[in-house]
Amino acid sequence: MTPPWSRRRFLAATGGSTCALALAGAATAAPPAAAAEPDEFATLRAKWRTLLLGEGFSPTAEPFKSKLTALGSLAAQYQAAMAPATGFLWPTLVFADPEPDKDTESYGYSANIQNSYNRLKTMAEAYCQPGTGVTGDAQLKADILTGLDHLKSQVYNAGQAAYGNWYNWQIGAPQALLDISLMMYEHLTADRIAATVAAIDHFVPDSAVASYTGTSTGANRIDLCRVLALRGLLDGTATKIALARDAISPVFPYVTTGDGLYADGSLIQHTWVPYTGSYGAVLIDGLSKLFALLGGSAWEVTDPQRQLFLDSVESAYAPFLHNGLMMDGVSGRAISRGVYASNPAVQQDDHLRGHVVVAHILLLGQGASAAENARWKSLAKGWYQRDAHCDVTAGSTLGVAPLSRVLAVLDDTTVAPLPEPAGHKVFPGMDRAVHRATGWAASVSMASERITYYENGNGENLRAWHTGSGMLYWWADGDGGQYSDGYWPTVDPYRLPGTTASLKPLADGEGGIWGAARPAAAWVGGTTDGTYGVTGQHLKGLSATLEARKSWFFLDDAVVCLGAGISASDGTGVVTVVDNRNLGANGTAALTLDGRTQSSDTTTKAHWAHLEGHGGYVFPGGTDLTTLREERTGTWKAINTGCSDTPVTRRYATLLADHGTDPTDASYAYVLLPGASARRTAERAGDRDWLVPLANSPRAQGVRVPSRGFTGVNFWEPGTVGKIAASAPVSVLIRERRDGTAVIAVADPAREVTGLTLTWKRPVKSVVSKASAVTSVDTGAELTVTFGDLSKTVGATHKLTVRLV
Repeated sequence: MTPPWSRRRFLAATGGSTCALALAGAATAAPPAAAAEPDEFATLRAKWRTLLLGEGFSPTAEPFKSKLTALGSLAAQYQAAMAPATGFLWPTLVFADPEPDKDTESYGYSANIQNSYNRLKTMAEAYCQPGTGVTGDAQLKADILTGLDHLKSQVYNAGQAAYGNWYNWQIGAPQALLDISLMMYEHLTADRIAATVAAIDHFVPDSAVASYTGTSTGANRIDLCRVLALRGLLDGTATKIALARDAISPVFPYVTTGDGLYADGSLIQHTWVPYTGSYGAVLIDGLSKLFALLGGSAWEVTDPQRQLFLDSVESAYAPFLHNGLMMDGVSGRAISRGVYASNPAVQQDDHLRGHVVVAHILLLGQGASAAENARWKSLAKGWYQRDAHCDVTAGSTLGVAPLSRVLAVLDDTTVAPLPEPAGHKVFPGMDRAVHRATGWAASVSMASERITYYENGNGENLRAWHTGSGMLYWWADGDGGQYSDGYWPTVDPYRLPGTTASLKPLADGEGGIWGAARPAAAWVGGTTDGTYGVTGQHLKGLSATLEARKSWFFLDDAVVCLGAGISASDGTGVVTVVDNRNLGANGTAALTLDGRTQSSDTTTKAHWAHLEGHGGYVFPGGTDLTTLREERTGTWKAINTGCSDTPVTRRYATLLADHGTDPTDASYAYVLLPGASARRTAERAGDRDWLVPLANSPRAQGVRVPSRGFTGVNFWEPGTVGKIAASAPVSVLIRERRDGTAVIAVADPAREVTGLTLTWKRPVKSVVSKASAVTSVDTGAELTVTFGDLSKTVGATHKLTVRLV
């Protein structure tokens, strides 16, 4: 397809001599220096092309046929719309900055440099892939090279000063440029290669990875290393590849503050933001590709600490992957990227993010041990096969290359799918907890002086204010689209499930960008025996006087939720959102209260509630429950300025505990039963022996579930609850097991306890095992355990196993 601009008009607009020389050189073969390069550089270039383009698939078989056809169609659209002129390659992507001194207003211009290269990359991939309809097209090749020359002469060159967002200059644009260059390598002249490496050396000098600080940490660091490695491949500079390999190493060790991977599985980027599902995806993508690229070469990554990252597949990533989706609570501002305005075909949701991460895990397996690779294939197969909401072979946005690797596993009959990893896991490093039981999963998101309420920036994620106020995500089997189907642009941002929130109006981006908003609260976290969990949050509202104590007790079929000390003085209402379920565009799920179907909004005394197709809720002792049915319309653009302004409408069923205006010491108590039927919910509500409330005050919150042998207490201050006494504010879980033993799990979420005496008024015969933090144990008619300094154990759980009398 010939673009709608003439060669003469282009030469006149851009200064004909330079471009004419470039165009004349477009037909020249690979640079003479290429023949003299060691074979290893050529081998690695070919390997990178394979990583980008895939292998072992039939372009005439689905789903590849459709994907390749769509790729060719998109490339042709981009080709037809190209209109090179001063300040842009595409008129809709202006990169000339009219006010370079105003950095905050320059972000869009610098982003358009990256976006322009991304369009050229799409065109290059369509040229190189089979079955696109423009494969090997001579005019497409000429236009790709013309585009490269234009961007080089106009903006991305060694004489240009950067403006706007550093990321576009150091990561986004050069990564796309290098991918294009390596895909089109045989068509590049020596001059083009020299100009490319000169520009990259200008914007990404060796000093970019000289120290592990600032923007050169975590996922960003790996992105920079990728740029350096590919730049070295492009012109055969071995020292650049060696620098990239060596600069990877600072990413491997566990960190205790700031960006990086924590020993507990937390993954932080931008200092304060849990980011396993977004920057973490970039991190595993970059490392999996670099391990695969450099493996077996002279620059293989051999640092033994690389195993720490390989271990993260199951310690950091797998806990947040559920039936193919990546939980939104660890995806930061990426949750607001639903449908892009510039390209509606580019979409995101928790399933699509999950599919990408699982594909990266499969690629990473090629650089892991045989046992790890085999297990990860089985985990991946299970995740993909159980995803009933989004079929990876049809609805996924995976590109051809990762999809080819995914289908190779799905079609491999020797790979048996593994079930979801079960149990409870606490992530003290990022104020998150994840729980898995038969048929359901849940995750709670909190905020503290260490972790932001939410992150916004670049005009993204503008109204996620309360996502860190105890948002409780949960999924029952068959309900995988709850937070995927138009949820974020339509949900009431003041009524996120599980949260206690002030209804005080907040501005878009309230609290500042890049995770600046954090509460002055330290006691946030919990403890676990590995199967059950106790979690608590000292809640302080964003830009509000709201304060509360919130606790969650995670069991095999339920989550017991308590709130106390709920107080505020802003002159506005405060609510606790028992739940706010997305019913879809036309949902009509029946809501039952105490056996009666509710057909209208109401506030009434209720002992239990059931939402058809979702689950049940029990209110011990009864509560005044407000129920709402809403049809809400919003746009992705309202929460992300780069997204579509097409209206989205979804229906919601909302259950609220309304604490009124300026409450003082209000409280709530309810039990969530994910996936439960109305009958089972009613039975649980009628079983007065199942749950024994122990405390629900600003001093302590605790419950006992005798049938499970479970006792959980969050001590907000020293005290006694039931048969347990604690000399300091800690989280305690005790589980009496059928084999005559009991596990006592203790954590110091506030990281302030320098010594602890814990007493359990229960006869104990002996100690089976104890954590190193335990300094002494007295058994007999009661158990007394003394712990040393817990303040430096970063919120970790310390276990003691005893034999009961």
